Amino acid sequence: MESLLQVAPLFNGLSADDLAPISAASRLVSLKPNTLLFRASDPALHFFLVTKGSMRLYRLTPEGKEKVIEIISAGQTFAEAVALVNKPYPVYASALEPTELIAIPSQVLRDQVLINHGLAFKMLASLSLRIHGFLNDIHTLSLATAQQKVAGYLLAFLEQSDHEQIIRLPATKAMIASRLGLQPETFSRVLSKMKEQGVIQEDKNQILILSSSALKQLRDTA
Repeated sequence: MESLLQVAPLFNGLSADDLAPISAASRLVSLKPNTLLFRASDPALHFFLVTKGSMRLYRLTPEGKEKVIEIISAGQTFAEAVALVNKPYPVYASALEPTELIAIPSQVLRDQVLINHGLAFKMLASLSLRIHGFLNDIHTLSLATAQQKVAGYLLAFLEQSDHEQIIRLPATKAMIASRLGLQPETFSRVLSKMKEQGVIQEDKNQILILSSSALKQLRDTA
């Protein structure tokens, strides 16, 4: 369990003694695709580390439609903020594919943060990165056109992946479109136009960025 926990930036670098109480209290969870892990307003008894697969976090509109908030990939944690402040989950969480997680009791996190300054600083760093990601999302969603939104989304991926030119889409196009506030056919149409312009190449769920400068121009041009 400790080796699995160390995959997460939140726990990486902590000693075996630091991880022991967290590991001892945690449990493994396996989910089939589309299995609901928790609902919005459920008490946040655990936060989670994805070790395999991926999760989608979403809200429901008044009409009952899903609005994807975030897609969580292997190696990432989620729900740690509400676990830390003892608040209910603000979103629904469901598996996108066969997924394995580590469920870590919220109380253990709160106890360890009080006595372990190293974990407390890592917690702050993790939440700061999450806030930075949400700010990027807000910026992308505030852009006027579908082209700008898709270009901004791809550029944010480049930033997160240390400017690696190959992007592996973390979910279906329909779910990514939902996250961007677009219709799936609009998202696909924008990608097709970018391919025609020689900005990207696409192979199944991977996108090769041929020109980041052209992508920036598409983002900044209404």
